[in-house]
Amino acid sequence: MLAPNYLPEAHLPLIAELAGALEPASLHWLSGYFAGVAQARQPTREASPTLTVASAPAPDTAQRLTILYGSQTGNAKRVANALHEQVLAQGLEARLIRADQYKTKELKDEQLLYVVMSTQGDGDPPDDSIAWVEFLLGKRAPKLPRLKYAVLGLGDSNYPSFCGIAQKIDARLAELGAQRLQDAGAADLDIDTVAAPWQARALEQAREVLQTASAATPQATVTPLRPQTEKFTRDHPFQAEILLNQPITGRDSDKDIRHLELSLEGSKLHYEPGDALGVWPEQDDTLVARILAACGLNAADTVEHQGASRPLGEWLGRYRELTVLTRPFLAALAERAQDGALTALLAPDAREQLAAYLGTHQLIDALRQWPVRWSGPELVAALRPLAPRLYSIASCAAVAEDEVHLTLAHVAFERQGESRWGVASHFLADRTEGDTVPVFIEENTRFRLPADTARDIIMIGAGTGVAPFRAFVQARAEAQAPGRNWLFFGNPHFSSDFLYQIEWQQALKDGHLNRIDLAFSRDQADKIYVQHRLLAQGADVYDWIQAGAHVYVCGDAERMARDVHAALLDIARDHGGLNDEGARQWLDDLAAQGRYARDVY
Repeated sequence: MLAPNYLPEAHLPLIAELAGALEPASLHWLSGYFAGVAQARQPTREASPTLTVASAPAPDTAQRLTILYGSQTGNAKRVANALHEQVLAQGLEARLIRADQYKTKELKDEQLLYVVMSTQGDGDPPDDSIAWVEFLLGKRAPKLPRLKYAVLGLGDSNYPSFCGIAQKIDARLAELGAQRLQDAGAADLDIDTVAAPWQARALEQAREVLQTASAATPQATVTPLRPQTEKFTRDHPFQAEILLNQPITGRDSDKDIRHLELSLEGSKLHYEPGDALGVWPEQDDTLVARILAACGLNAADTVEHQGASRPLGEWLGRYRELTVLTRPFLAALAERAQDGALTALLAPDAREQLAAYLGTHQLIDALRQWPVRWSGPELVAALRPLAPRLYSIASCAAVAEDEVHLTLAHVAFERQGESRWGVASHFLADRTEGDTVPVFIEENTRFRLPADTARDIIMIGAGTGVAPFRAFVQARAEAQAPGRNWLFFGNPHFSSDFLYQIEWQQALKDGHLNRIDLAFSRDQADKIYVQHRLLAQGADVYDWIQAGAHVYVCGDAERMARDVHAALLDIARDHGGLNDEGARQWLDDLAAQGRYARDVY
């Protein structure tokens, strides 16, 4: 604790609370800021024995590293932030910036640039990076003979264009004359396997390029005021109690959709409308037993992998993906099976056949179709590490208080007389009141309500994509926002799939929801989806947007979100008189202004 003559005792709780809420990078900056304030006020005063700061002139671009990231679900942001903290800890100058906040005119002056970029779908950039990528790939990008760079891509190897956008960025920077410091990294869903060594090399290269030793710029050192409140994160989740697990689809529905309420009491976790709840699932014991039987292995056998030693059953149950079949696993299986059909399935010209197989089969199916001998260590090494799942939060903290609500689609189906399921949805759907699940908050700063509460909002969601809009409407009602709220919602049937029907009807009655357009695709001969309702209301949609409305889309990236995007382009052409290029620029401008945001998966 700081000595009383340096800090009044009454201020200690305030500073402890502030310190506990900030990330390390923010604390580094804040320590220097406070030191500067103190120096300006009392330039002759001796330094506090618990705070040491060396002042230095602001660096120019030759002395600074820029870490630019593009992230759809938060993974690239997490990796970029970790690298930024490592760089700062070495006494190097660096800035961390999201792609849509980067001023493209600065690119010509950069001398050291690291890009961490996730891939959306099959080789597309994430929403926050579309404009930056278009600039870089376009004719206006400058020559970059002084730039040194490195690129790390995050993606899913089940897609043919694995980390495709990162590869394009890497090639384009080289084409513009920049010097590549290391090969582009391509991280699969087990991100750290590739990201960790890439980060280590990047840190070493940053030291060399900036020509700054670790101790060249002393960092502020602060003696902790008192033990900090435990902070729950992705790597240190909070055990949240299940308060409610309730089906919200009718008996005749083809879907099993649940409304879950979890307690965050005592966690100090905070979320905003638009954020996601991360859940660390566990595999079903039945599936673990099937995998072990198919491989002829024993759950009690001890397996060592990457410095960790656990029973094989624990590896499979808590640390490995068992429901998702991946191309890398099939490649490992093909090496052992030496089967012509499997080898042909993995050929470059069989992408469509492979995608179809991966989309309809799970790990257990492949193990049974091509039975080979596995040792415990070989199986663990070949399987992808289990990753957390993110769910759009369906509640506003100002209303739900110490609770967080989810809208969950339980993915389950039958194959060859056996049940199949999605790991996280099955894990959550199987929990009962009183059970606990490990969770964390994943911020989504690009999917936020407008700061100006007088702005109108248009919300477009299908199925469980309606979840964040429940939070939006709650928040706007709680804040008594004067802006109008318009919801487009779609699902198969009105009678069984109208999620939160009573709440929406009450919101309409109370004036918290001004308009609602519904698309129940199977209630008539011709299928009607949300994009059709958008087009039918195109004139009003365009007028709302031109008057300043924000547009939000949540749901399936491959179909719904693409179709809605195409519908908005049609609306711009039909009701705004724009040509194809003008319509695309109109939507790009909306996205750049933060007025067209998507939470897609």
